[in-house]
Amino acid sequence: MESRKGRKVLILIVDDFEANRELTSFILSNEGFQVDSASDGQGGLDKTFQLRPDLIILDLSLPDMSGWDVLRRLKSDDQTKNIPIIVLTAHWPEQLEPEAGCERLLTKPCLPDRLVAEVAAVLKNRQSATA
Repeated sequence: MESRKGRKVLILIVDDFEANRELTSFILSNEGFQVDSASDGQGGLDKTFQLRPDLIILDLSLPDMSGWDVLRRLKSDDQTKNIPIIVLTAHWPEQLEPEAGCERLLTKPCLPDRLVAEVAAVLKNRQSATA
């Protein structure tokens, strides 16, 4: 899948468990996406500013900061506020934070077909909004 810039769509996965990063990367790579990853919140922030991904898949339980904190930082910065974010977490948050601005909230385990469909829907919505 190509972005509007004529390159493959780049998805950044931010998750502290290597097996989750690898599985999600495998699923999305097989669908034609370019994938990169980070194992903690600060790494996710750094890679977001460095790579400017087309979409971020973000876990909420990270070792150095909450995924909500990562989300808030990205959505409050003019350089990254328009990057869509899908929260993918093993624990349904007790209190949802709609003001944080994620496009989707999915729970693990998430079937591959559902993950791919949600990614495609978010990317399609983004393209429609920017067209």
